[in-house]
Order: sequence, then structure tokens, then C-alpha cells
Amino acid sequence: MPIRNYNGSGDWSVEAVQSRYLKHCARLKIQASRALEPLTDRTADTIRIYPIMEPVIEGIAAGDPACMVLGVEFIEQDARFPFGRILKSRAARALRGCELPDALKTRIRYRVADMLAAGNTPREFKEYARLLRKIGFDGLWPRMSASAPAGNEYAMRYFNYFRAIHERSPAVIPRKR
Repeated sequence: MPIRNYNGSGDWSVEAVQSRYLKHCARLKIQASRALEPLTDRTADTIRIYPIMEPVIEGIAAGDPACMVLGVEFIEQDARFPFGRILKSRAARALRGCELPDALKTRIRYRVADMLAAGNTPREFKEYARLLRKIGFDGLWPRMSASAPAGNEYAMRYFNYFRAIHERSPAVIPRKR
């Protein structure tokens, strides 16, 4: 019976993510409250093991600090993953709904700024931009403006979006009702 494992290898295998989760729990001095297990689907001819990031994203949404660290590590990866665009978007969306520690906010800021400077704006970058808008630039704007991706029209859309936020443009600041 063939097994289709949609998890990565190395640092993103099921065992590696579970191990890092326990290490993060120990470092943060919290009780490991989740058993991170991927969803498994068995049919008559195939076993499918879905990404371990699904329960990690659920943990982020529930406010688990160790899952938040794993989520930030995940969006920092440039590697391709099965369902990667969807999972990275969902991880960024879940992180946007949490109260993040300053260390994670800093990592997210630098990740998004570096991606923008390189012109690396994959589809999930939309959620990264929303996440950065929520947590704020915190003095990073001069660095971002100095490395504008002038040759990349798509990346410049995000650059202009961030500039409008920085300048507090009425086009991006929601109206108070």
C-alpha cells in the first residue's frame, strides 16, 4: 500500500517539528499542551499523511507560544512545501490574530522587509503584508525605503502599500465609524 507523506524532510518532517515543539516548550518554560499529530487518511489503496503544520496553525490560533515560534520559523523558510502557499498564508493569518512577543515581531519585520527588498513576493506575501501592518514597522521603514524593489512591478505594489501605511494615507487607514 503506497504512503503519500505531504510533510517535508529534514527540519520539516513530522518528527523534527514535534521535537522542536517540545524544545520550544521547554525553552519558554510552558507545559507542552498539544500532541502535534498530522491528519492521516486511509483509503483502500493509499495512506495519505497530511502536513504537520495544520495542527501547528490550530495551536497558533489557540494562543500556544511554542506553536507561534514554529509558525514564524515556517514563514521564514524559502523552501517549497506541499500545500506551502496555503499553509504559509494560514500561518501568517493565525499569527495576525495573536498577541506576539517582541522577539517574534522583530523576526517577522525583518523577514518581510528582506523579502520585499529581494523582490520575492509570492502569493502568500499578501498575508505577510497584512501581518506586518498589524505589528507595525517599528523603525524599519528607512531600511525598507532605501531598498525599494524598483525593477519589480509586483513588489512595488507592496512597497507603495507600505509607504502609504507609513505616511498614514487615508487610502489604507480604515475609517472610524
